[in-house]
Amino acid sequence: MRLDWGELAARALARQFPTEALGASALLDRVGPIQSQTARSPFLALAARGGVDHAALTAAYEDAEVVRGSTLRGTVHTATATQHRGLDAAARVGQRVYWLRQLGLQRGTPEDLWDSLEAYAAGAWRTPDELRTRLDDWLVEQGEDPDRLHPHTGRYLAIGHGGLVRRPLKGGWEGQGAPGYRSAAEVTGLPRPAREPALDDLIRLHLRSHGPSSREDIAWWAGLPARTVDEVVERLSGLIQYDGPLDRAYFDLPDAPGPRDLPGVRLLPEFDALLCAYDSKARDRFVTRSHHEVLWSSANGLLLPALLVDGRITGFWRATGSAKRRPMEVTWFAGTRRPRKAELAEAVARVEAALGIEITELTLTRASA
Repeated sequence: MRLDWGELAARALARQFPTEALGASALLDRVGPIQSQTARSPFLALAARGGVDHAALTAAYEDAEVVRGSTLRGTVHTATATQHRGLDAAARVGQRVYWLRQLGLQRGTPEDLWDSLEAYAAGAWRTPDELRTRLDDWLVEQGEDPDRLHPHTGRYLAIGHGGLVRRPLKGGWEGQGAPGYRSAAEVTGLPRPAREPALDDLIRLHLRSHGPSSREDIAWWAGLPARTVDEVVERLSGLIQYDGPLDRAYFDLPDAPGPRDLPGVRLLPEFDALLCAYDSKARDRFVTRSHHEVLWSSANGLLLPALLVDGRITGFWRATGSAKRRPMEVTWFAGTRRPRKAELAEAVARVEAALGIEITELTLTRASA
């Protein structure tokens, strides 16, 4: 059976936008980890998908039902506690070569360093500066010179390990306030799974949340070598395989839901999964390539918050500033359907509930792209 981009999109929409009402952790379990370089993204993503409000997600964070840390591709993601432990195990596979290259160790291993950082952060929330000092001390203990690490690289290596989770030490979870870091094992109370079952579960998680997907999609999302993805796919039994665009094979679970239409308007966050769950060179199921070039800045890797109309990404939006009351501008691309202000009302209300803000003015603008 062959699927086109539209059929792939319809099947993914059924997973990303469940029809039943779910709480914050249950919805996150369903739709998968949310990329969270911008702290507000999980609030916006869950609001757009299930109407989860600011208070509900904040409570889930505080109760450690959901946690935030650097896992997939070494980037910050929000996940359920159970998901995070598996993501940590898989990230150790995908990120190990990068850490070896950056550290240039003659003695010791990345695993030794990770254990040291986790032990240091087991008893208290640690600041980035404290963890950088611990990293430098560990390097000295190994007979290495910490001064050869670029300051930005050293800071990232100190905090960018999946065995740590983070929380704001000041301000709300939706803000970019000063973070603290602690051992994920201590915060979640869960062990880290072994390598092979963690990788198996990771691929199933991707397909359950974003499938059908190609090996290239899975490898990009997970930050794993394609050969590792191939090994896992071969190991998993019962997967369904479709032919599809770009002459790629697309894999799915046997009990996956059928396709769904998604009429109306949603306001999605930066780095939304409708883009970031798939190979960066093949995101045509939800957006045209020309529009993707507008949304994604190749210079800094940033993605604009997306406008979703009738299941297609057709623009972007902004609600600038940090005040509780602020204006919003919604931009749609020329040649796509103009969203009506009346149907934007629910989407705007979800943004307000997600962030605890009030939109004072709504402006619609057409882009030439």
